[in-house]
Amino acid sequence: MTTLKASRSQDHKLTIAEILETLSDGMLPLRFSAYDGSAAGPEDAPYGLHLKTTRGTTYLATAPGDLGMARAYVSGDLEARGVHPGDPYEILRVMGDELHFRRPSALTLAAITRSLGWDLLRPIAPPPQEHLPRWRRVAEGLRHSKSRDAEVIHHHYDVSNTFYEYVLGPSMTYTCACYENAEQTLEEAQDNKYRLVFEKLGLQPGDRLLDIGCGWGSMVRYAARRGVKVIGATLSREQAEWAQKAIAEEGLSDLAEVRFSDYRDVPETGFDAISSIGLTEHIGVGNYPAYFGLLQSKLREGGRLLNHCITRPDNQSQARAGGFIDRYVFPDGELTGSGRIITEIQNVGLEVRHEENLREHYALTLAGWCQNLVDNWDACVEEVGEGTARVWGLYMAGSRLGFERNVVQLHQVLAVKLGPKGEAHVPLRPWWK
Repeated sequence: MTTLKASRSQDHKLTIAEILETLSDGMLPLRFSAYDGSAAGPEDAPYGLHLKTTRGTTYLATAPGDLGMARAYVSGDLEARGVHPGDPYEILRVMGDELHFRRPSALTLAAITRSLGWDLLRPIAPPPQEHLPRWRRVAEGLRHSKSRDAEVIHHHYDVSNTFYEYVLGPSMTYTCACYENAEQTLEEAQDNKYRLVFEKLGLQPGDRLLDIGCGWGSMVRYAARRGVKVIGATLSREQAEWAQKAIAEEGLSDLAEVRFSDYRDVPETGFDAISSIGLTEHIGVGNYPAYFGLLQSKLREGGRLLNHCITRPDNQSQARAGGFIDRYVFPDGELTGSGRIITEIQNVGLEVRHEENLREHYALTLAGWCQNLVDNWDACVEEVGEGTARVWGLYMAGSRLGFERNVVQLHQVLAVKLGPKGEAHVPLRPWWK
């Protein structure tokens, strides 16, 4: 094993594997190999990483952390062994639990720099799947302006409806499912989630529902099948077109409509209920007062709001996402704790009646999506290219780990718009299964 003594030698150039050993605590939980012929870690390890090119080294060296790793992996310069690219969960789990890095000394950094050479340390263009950094998105408008929100939603959701059909399955639902038990199928759990939202909102035939950030309209169609009049709004043109076609095919056009529209541009008001399933992550924490204020204004007295979104486990962490998520998955996305969300809902005059954390449910959901990606890998690669398919496998597997480890959570918050004398018009105890 290479030690720091070797790295201090003025003449010795470190191999790629030696650099990894020097930066880690020396206890590698996987097998690592590189294009220079060097290797480290147990030969019989079930999982491994192979660095195939000098370009991969440049990605890792110029953007340390998850962003550099993602660039090398998405570009195909870093290969994960022992796992399928559609579901690298197991290798991410091992790396997250057992691979630890230490801060290198100035002397160690100098030795690494000398070994790699300046040519490999010059930044290069990232893979084409990467979005612009935050500071370069000004051409799209100010953060969370309508134009910029539309652009970042387009970046994530207008990949390909066919690709999403492969990954999400028949429900076309890209939000956390709700499992009655771990043996339920993904489709059963997604249907159960819509039932839960429907029942929490107390919807009845003839009621009016506004579903904002409605995606491909699954909640819209679920409610319309039960006699509810629904307007859905999405910033993805491809989602809106897919949803409108599905509504027509089910014969629901008299009850349901999905608009290619910013939720802020929906003119109707007086709704019996509003569902926001997976939208709040895109709003920006600083915009919560205006967001929840608008929703409050759209409800009739006694109307209910169900807000379903990813959260942090506390209310103090930085809201902005890390480099990989911001550049490849949810540009401008922000998360905060459920306490902040409840506070903002209360501050606009809505009364919170119930909240629950579905953290483990999202881990199960992501495992289901990854399995779909694995099962349909060749078709997905043909549809969107291997780089994009790798982004999704990495993102979903990493997110699954995050929900399991309580790095992130998923909260549903139910609130009601009270009457002038405090009338909530809800049963005394929870009325849903």
